[in-house]
Amino acid sequence: MAAAQAFFRSAKSATGQVPDQVTTDGHGSYPRAIRSTLGRRVVHRTSAYKNNKLEQDHRGVKGRIRCMRGFKSFASAERFCRSHAELRSHLRPRTRHNQPISASRRHLLHLRRATSVLAVLEAA
Repeated sequence: MAAAQAFFRSAKSATGQVPDQVTTDGHGSYPRAIRSTLGRRVVHRTSAYKNNKLEQDHRGVKGRIRCMRGFKSFASAERFCRSHAELRSHLRPRTRHNQPISASRRHLLHLRRATSVLAVLEAA
């Protein structure tokens, strides 16, 4: 209970805001900690699947490090994670205001960006 309250106090002070809803794994101390720290208006959701969008972001990294059998040093892990995130954001098609991009347009953008990445890698 004390650890949960400390976490919610820390989150509240770091963001400067009280959330509308909090999703947890359903531990017994969370409802009381949320009520006492964040207030009674905060909705408490307990679901193992509500945070899947956040977890899906790590799927690419996990798939790559499994075949590498992990990292041998902290420096190599740092270098890989930095470059992997940069490459993924470069190859990902961007939308504005949630406008959909057609599959053919997305494919064309991906090919252009992948070609530019390959050119940079060949030059290095």
